[in-house]
Amino acid sequence: MNAIKRARIFIEQSPNEPAALVLSQLVLALETEHSFAISDIYQLDLEHFDLAIDILKEWRLDRYYAGKAKLFDLSLQVTELQRQ
Repeated sequence: MNAIKRARIFIEQSPNEPAALVLSQLVLALETEHSFAISDIYQLDLEHFDLAIDILKEWRLDRYYAGKAKLFDLSLQVTELQRQ
């Protein structure tokens, strides 16, 4: 399973987890080309750190991958929920 799909599933299943928020913010930064504090990735446990790195790799290789749209939308929703 690719990293984008794994991240989407993780965020859907655990939207209130701190790691889900970090991954969501990473996705939003990549999609919108805004800043992201790379130090936030280092706060993740190894499993989610590796997932973040894999997302970066996939995003770089295939910027227009269709699965990104679903993950971006979900990440936006999670971020908005956290703000409320």
